[in-house]
Amino acid sequence: MKSISVIGIGLSPQDLTPKYREIIHAADVLVGGKRHLSFFEDFPALKKEINKDLTGLAEYLKNRNGKNVVVIASGDPLFYGIGAFLVKSLGAENVVIYPNITTVAGAFARIKESWHDAQVLSLHGRDSEKELAEAIAEKDKIAVFTDSDKNPAWVANFILKKGAKEEFQVWVFEQLGSPDEKIASYTPEQAASLSFSEPNFVILRRVAFPKECKLLYNGMPDKCYLHHKGNITKPEVRAVSLSKLKLFSSDYVLWDLGAGSGSVSIEASLFLKTGKIIAVEHKAERIEQIRANGRQFGIRNLEVVEAALPDGLDKLPKPDRIFIGGGGKELGAIIDTAARHLKPGGIMVINTVLVQSLVLALESLKRNGFNADFVQIQISRGQKMPWGERTEAQNPVWIISGEKEHL
Repeated sequence: MKSISVIGIGLSPQDLTPKYREIIHAADVLVGGKRHLSFFEDFPALKKEINKDLTGLAEYLKNRNGKNVVVIASGDPLFYGIGAFLVKSLGAENVVIYPNITTVAGAFARIKESWHDAQVLSLHGRDSEKELAEAIAEKDKIAVFTDSDKNPAWVANFILKKGAKEEFQVWVFEQLGSPDEKIASYTPEQAASLSFSEPNFVILRRVAFPKECKLLYNGMPDKCYLHHKGNITKPEVRAVSLSKLKLFSSDYVLWDLGAGSGSVSIEASLFLKTGKIIAVEHKAERIEQIRANGRQFGIRNLEVVEAALPDGLDKLPKPDRIFIGGGGKELGAIIDTAARHLKPGGIMVINTVLVQSLVLALESLKRNGFNADFVQIQISRGQKMPWGERTEAQNPVWIISGEKEHL
């Protein structure tokens, strides 16, 4: 069976390589959206327009009867494009993908911004409001594929509803790659009242943190920190965990193991004015977030160490206090390794949501000569309803603490 060629045209046909043009010229049937097909009106191939009936499209392509079929798509067909659908429907062996410049890459290039740290999401025919809300809380750069309903004005109104109007700059890209291309930057208030030509694309760029995040305090809201999809110690749990660490002396050395967003390290700086705070994390994205959060609050005694725990601790200064925000399957090994480095009389505090990890942590602490204790904390947050408010329970968290016996 002859394979179907799926070609990304980039931002416009000008981005097609000679090889891609040769494949398109040889097509018996050219398949694409109405706008894409309009670029090739003078081509002799039979034209098949893609509409909402993707199941029908798949059946049509399965019955191509040996014809040379080429599907044209925007940007990279496998990046929020039709490529993945065709591979799944027709079988990978029957499809050849020819990628090109994505809309995301083209848009960020226009404004000369890197995008390796951006969150990319699509509102095109999707219910992605929760994902967009999380991105607004967590990310500095957000790239958004829009549609006719969830357009740039809708996105701007969404920002306003979330109370983030002073935090984001809204870049709107209209007809990117065409002679009528228009690129402009707006405040959310400006964009919310405008109409934009299609197709369009949006980049949200954070220009400021919320007002309530200007001054550091214990138990700050999650939105005051960059974090990855909720990978952050919650404010109330953070406050209790810091109290269990008993940061009596301002010159203690604190290890924050599996630091995530670094929120515990940053708020510990309120107590450790002259000490050293070492945040250990192995995921590159989270390391960048820790550093960005540290810069946001001007933390000068925070050191970020990249390591996959329990490795990477031997060369660090001996700690007076250790916080472990999880650990997963390696929790026992992390506790054993960290305990060997902790100074006599030092304190270790561990957070977990798993009952198995609670038992493991208690056993590990006692085995390593700690007087161990634990509490459970569960928070319910107020949620607005049409006729009042209700409470929404959060996951309970175990906070295990232990003091290492003096020699």
